[in-house]
Amino acid sequence: MSEGVFYDTLRQAILTGITMALPILIVALVVGLMVGLFQALTSIQEMTLTFVPKLATIMVVFWLTMGVMTQALVGFFDGQIIPLIQEGF
Repeated sequence: MSEGVFYDTLRQAILTGITMALPILIVALVVGLMVGLFQALTSIQEMTLTFVPKLATIMVVFWLTMGVMTQALVGFFDGQIIPLIQEGF
């Protein structure tokens, strides 16, 4: 395997990972900011108040985007990894 093919495959893997993780990370950030703002406005400093809403929304977003994530991962493997394995690196 040449150096160019290796770095191109690595770049595609990183972009695929970012594409798959971005919806979950954005929702976790938005919910965390909203809960933090709510805690600052009401002076409630309960630890479970930050954890439970984030976990629930992350699970919902993961459930909703699971099909898209699977298609992105399968597309990456079909387009990049499997042809490399068939060529023998």
